[in-house]
Amino acid sequence: MSEATTVNIRPEAVSVPTDAAAATDRESWLTLIAAIANEEGSFEPLGPSHWALFVDDGATLMVSFETIDQARTRAGQMPLAHDIAAARGWSHLCLIADGNTWYRDPAIWAYFDRLVDDCFFENYDTVLFYGSGMGGYAACAYAVTSPGAAVLALNPRATLSPAEAGWDKRSRTSRRLDFTSRYGYAPDMLEGAGRVIVIHDPTVREEAMHAALFRASFITRLSARHVGEQIESTLMQMGVLSDLIEAAVEGLLDLRTFSRAWRKRRDFTPYLRALLSKAEVASRRDHQIRICTNVSNRLRVPRFTKRLARLLKHKTLGTNYSTDRLELDQSDQ
Repeated sequence: MSEATTVNIRPEAVSVPTDAAAATDRESWLTLIAAIANEEGSFEPLGPSHWALFVDDGATLMVSFETIDQARTRAGQMPLAHDIAAARGWSHLCLIADGNTWYRDPAIWAYFDRLVDDCFFENYDTVLFYGSGMGGYAACAYAVTSPGAAVLALNPRATLSPAEAGWDKRSRTSRRLDFTSRYGYAPDMLEGAGRVIVIHDPTVREEAMHAALFRASFITRLSARHVGEQIESTLMQMGVLSDLIEAAVEGLLDLRTFSRAWRKRRDFTPYLRALLSKAEVASRRDHQIRICTNVSNRLRVPRFTKRLARLLKHKTLGTNYSTDRLELDQSDQ
C-alpha cells in the first residue's frame, strides 16, 4: 500500500460523504474513510497494514476490530461497529486491518501504549471491546489496556501459536505470526477486564477448545450451535446482533438474554437449512424427518415440505438411506 493512500485529506479536496458507498477500490475507500473520519474524529495509519478510525461522540466507547474487506462487503462500505455506535450516540474506535494480520504488529502495540499513556479510555464512562474471529481475538488481547472494560468476542481464538494451539490446523499461514510477545495470549490479556462474553460454536472441535481456554470467573461462555465461524453474520441476518452489543454495553448480556435472542434461529431459514444439511451428512433420516416436520408445521418453506415428502416416501419404501442421499439443491426450493 503506497503512502498516497493514507495521507490526510484536505477538506476542500473532497466533499465530506456520509459513508463510503462510492468507493470503487481499496484506495478510494481509504480516501473516503479518511474524509469521514477527519470530519468526525481522526484517521491514523499504523504501519503499512493497519489504520485507526476514531469517531468522538458520547460517553460510551465501542472499540472494534475489522478488515477492509469486511467493511467493503457491507451496505455503505462502513465498518459494522461504526453504524451501530452512530445509531446510539456512542464514540467508536475501529482498528482496521488490511488482510489476515491478526493485529500482530508492533505499530498496534505502540498505538495502544500511547492510548494508555494519554489516559484515553478514562474519558469514557463505559468501554466495550468487540470483535469476531480474528477481531474477537484482538478484542480480548487489547482489552487489557482499559481496565474494567466489557468484552464481547464472537468465535475468538486464544492464540495461533503452534506451541499453545497446535491442534488448530486452520489459518496455517497466520501461525507464523508472533503470538508470544506483547498482547499475545488473549485469555491472559483479559485480566482486569469487566464482564467478558465469549460466544462460540461448541459443535466445532477447534472452537470448543479455544473457548475452553477462556475460563476466568468473570468470563461467560455462550453457545451458538451449528453455525461454525459465522456467528456474527448469522446474528446480523437474524437482526439481533446490535441488541446483543447494546446489552453487553449495559452489562445485561447473560445466558438468559442471549437465549431469548438466539431462539429466533427457529425461524431463520439459513440456520434451518444448515441444521438439515448436518443431519443429512450424518445419515440421520429420522432426525431429518423431525426437522422438516417441525419447520413445515410452523413456517411456509416449500423446501422443507418437499423434503419431508421425499423422506417419508423413502421411509415407506424402505430405501437404504445411507446410499440414497438427498441433496439440498435448487430442486428443493
